[in-house]
Amino acid sequence: MSTTAPLTSLGAAGVSVWLDDLSRTRVESGNLAELIERSHVVGVTTNPSIFQAAIGSGEGYEDQLADLALRGVTVDEAVRMMTTADVRAAADVLRPVYDATRGRDGRVSIEVDPRLAHRTAATVAEAKQLAWLVDRPNVMIKIPATEAGLPAITEVIGLGISVNVTLIFSLERYRAVMDAYLKGLELAHERGIDLSTVHSVASFFVSRVDAEIDKRLDALGTDEAKALKGRAALANARLAYEAYEEVFGSADGATPPAARAARLAAAGAQKQRPLWASTGVKDPAYKDTLYVDELVAPGTVNTMPEATLSATADHGVITGDTVTGGYEQARADLKAVDALGISYDGVVQQLEDEGVAKFEAAWNDLLATVATRLRGAEAK
Repeated sequence: MSTTAPLTSLGAAGVSVWLDDLSRTRVESGNLAELIERSHVVGVTTNPSIFQAAIGSGEGYEDQLADLALRGVTVDEAVRMMTTADVRAAADVLRPVYDATRGRDGRVSIEVDPRLAHRTAATVAEAKQLAWLVDRPNVMIKIPATEAGLPAITEVIGLGISVNVTLIFSLERYRAVMDAYLKGLELAHERGIDLSTVHSVASFFVSRVDAEIDKRLDALGTDEAKALKGRAALANARLAYEAYEEVFGSADGATPPAARAARLAAAGAQKQRPLWASTGVKDPAYKDTLYVDELVAPGTVNTMPEATLSATADHGVITGDTVTGGYEQARADLKAVDALGISYDGVVQQLEDEGVAKFEAAWNDLLATVATRLRGAEAK
């Protein structure tokens, strides 16, 4: 058995493995190509924190920074030029995967400026600009699932641009995301766009749910509370998959959303796949592949930091579907948490607010770093 056997098993179980990281050196050194060839990576996701870490290190960006400084561009333009260049390069490396899977995989995601998370029209404009700048069919534009983001998702999908919906924490918001996607497909269909070319994933965040709820369980300190630790995030994700099945998993149109999805599928539309994000374990007491081993279901994506990818390849235990048989237990686990006075609605709203704030802070740090690097380049 090869060291990547668990990753092979994930693919066989219907899970696409995407890497949650990108840098210029990863592309130029051939590391990304190697991960595609040897570790079954079939996609890449990025976010403001990832770009802050990559560009903040400075490696590989010196020549472009010097050119940007000579042109006297703004800091915002410099950041946009550098990040889209990295995404374009990664998209080219992944293009054979995109072609082989007919657009299902081989995707690279880039997020709209997080400062626009609560501005619908500006988010749409930014998404259009990023898609134009990257200029690759396998790019996905990441739009946060804020209330303002929902109509932006509809409009961007309606323009035929593939979207990765990010920062989903609640089941209610996830249902709204699926509705926004269907509305976008209907709009695209009205505009005469080939629906088979439009793809989307819905990034449901996992580990942050446990991190917050476990903290509250620890504060209670009872044996009952301790017994629930490490169960809420998996329960939440499994119930999200149940919601996905209710909309996209049935061809008989048993419910109004399923009927809409079935009509659109007949017109060539793709399912919006659930993507498990934030799958790096934050509590060292838990197995480092917890959110991979326990979230195996057909038609899903798991985007992993490299450490989680390596851990899964080394000692992940993939036993087939670990999601669809657990819905009743998942409901019981969330109900038990609620019975202890921990508000599900309060937790997921807090996590969404914190997620937007963290990405905005990372973006501002990135802007500050690039501003310093541009000044340094100008002085040479």
